Amino acid sequence: MRKYFENPVPMADSSGEVMPAALPSSLSIGGVHIAPATVLAPMAGVTDTVFRRFIRNLGGCGLIMTEFTSADGVLRAKDQKAKRYLHFYEDEHPISAQLFGSDPQVMAEAARLVEGLGFDLVDLNLGCPAKKVVKCNGGSGLLRDLPAIGEIFKAVRSAVTIPFTVKFRAGWNDENIVCVELAKMAEDCGLSAVALHARTREQGYSGQARWEWIAAIKHAVKIPVIGNGDIRTPEDACAMLAQTGCDAVMIGRTAPSNPWIFRQIEQYGFSGTYEQASESDRYQMIRTFFQMLIEEELPDAEGKMKQFASWFTHGVPGGSALRKAIYESKSPQAILARVEDFFEAPLQPWGAVAGV
Repeated sequence: MRKYFENPVPMADSSGEVMPAALPSSLSIGGVHIAPATVLAPMAGVTDTVFRRFIRNLGGCGLIMTEFTSADGVLRAKDQKAKRYLHFYEDEHPISAQLFGSDPQVMAEAARLVEGLGFDLVDLNLGCPAKKVVKCNGGSGLLRDLPAIGEIFKAVRSAVTIPFTVKFRAGWNDENIVCVELAKMAEDCGLSAVALHARTREQGYSGQARWEWIAAIKHAVKIPVIGNGDIRTPEDACAMLAQTGCDAVMIGRTAPSNPWIFRQIEQYGFSGTYEQASESDRYQMIRTFFQMLIEEELPDAEGKMKQFASWFTHGVPGGSALRKAIYESKSPQAILARVEDFFEAPLQPWGAVAGV
């Protein structure tokens, strides 16, 4: 399939005016109401509670997901990192916890714990391409063993009453495309929805996502299908909906660089236009997010601020000087001070203002 900017798929409203394919206003996954039909993808090192609430507050995102979390780690009493990954606040509902692992009983016990913590959904990660995860037969490593996936499906489904979903890739490589078969197996095992990142494990994050695989899954199953891959703009999201028939779209890597993407998708589906973030919007966004990180008292707040600085300041006039000042700062408070300095003199050459 061709992306929107190559092959737009317009539609007409009742007056005959050409409009984009509209985003569904809501989606039901096993009785959990998600409105609008957009999902923040689980991303390691990104979708912690601060980023999730930050996205939710900007509007337009129907479902948020945790970072992918080791089922083994969840069950180990001393694994504080896993417990931190599963920390959330009441204003994050609806929220899904994503787990990875290869042992059906461990996955089932971890899913029970997730349900007990109050999550609305639990999701199985079959998409992570990282070598350290794959070598343990987790993430996309399991795509080479469908019977093993089936055992996990059955064990987790019988262990919890909340909706159980799965996010997976199309297959291990182009010679091993299993997405349709896997989606059918998920439906047969009682899962509530499936999400496809339309790349293979071998691709990693390179090349183009092949949306035709999303369409093939949608044709094969009756449970909701969530499409993921190469949604960089609202036009892309509406094109995926039009070309694949998917029930919702999932946004991953675009969200840190354009956290307004969910709100823009909702606006575009309704009106054919959407608001572009102004420079002042972006400045305020950076300051708000960094302040949230400090208030949360995360042990890695400084690292998070430096990590997100490259995304958040992309395209901002003077952004390179701000990034340099942030990277050289020695504490979260010092970073926030550099940001405040930047905001106070946005119209001046900021390198001169900061003395860098």
